Amino acid sequence: MATERRAFIIGGSALVTSALALPVLGLQQSKQADVPKEDDVSTNEDLMREHGVLNRILLIYDESLRRIQAKQKFDTDPLLKAAGMIQKFIEDYHEKLEEDYLFPRFEKAGKLVDLTRTLREQHKAGRTLTQRIMASVKGGDLQTTGAALAGFIRMYRPHEAREDTVLFPALHDIVSKHEYDALGEEFDRIEHKTFGGDGFDIAVDQVTMIEKQLGIYDLSQFTPK
Repeated sequence: MATERRAFIIGGSALVTSALALPVLGLQQSKQADVPKEDDVSTNEDLMREHGVLNRILLIYDESLRRIQAKQKFDTDPLLKAAGMIQKFIEDYHEKLEEDYLFPRFEKAGKLVDLTRTLREQHKAGRTLTQRIMASVKGGDLQTTGAALAGFIRMYRPHEAREDTVLFPALHDIVSKHEYDALGEEFDRIEHKTFGGDGFDIAVDQVTMIEKQLGIYDLSQFTPK
């Protein structure tokens, strides 16, 4: 009987403790729910989705080049806006991250050095082509524009593909998980400082607007008949 009585008292105390703890636990969960979530995009995912924006701009370049080669008259304003995005989002932001934070790590580790050298050279060549595109469009020299667009597209398709399939995956081999995660946080900080918010979302909105201006937003039009 004494043993049963002790068990009853202990069990009752546990129930009271649990009941008291529930409101506190609920309050803690409520407070945690109120805290805004940090961007959990990884370093490589961040860089690769920016390549997705680049690919959509390349589609704008493709369509503009097609119209130039077909000698069609078209509003060149969307093309100028796309080149402006290349300058601001790709060259001055995305490529700068690669040049300041990725390439030096590979070079210091003695890994993929030839690749990073080529990628640097292509970044430089791309900036020259972007300036040529913008100047020739403004000057009405669409023949020069077409040649510059063709050169840019031809270089950047393999350029970004090599980064996505070779360079970015190899980053895991030369940095620790802690350093990899810290890079992602640093990229996020720079992105918000540069664009005053989520630069990726802003870029997607801008490229969507340009696609609609050019009449290539509807994805179904690219489906073979």
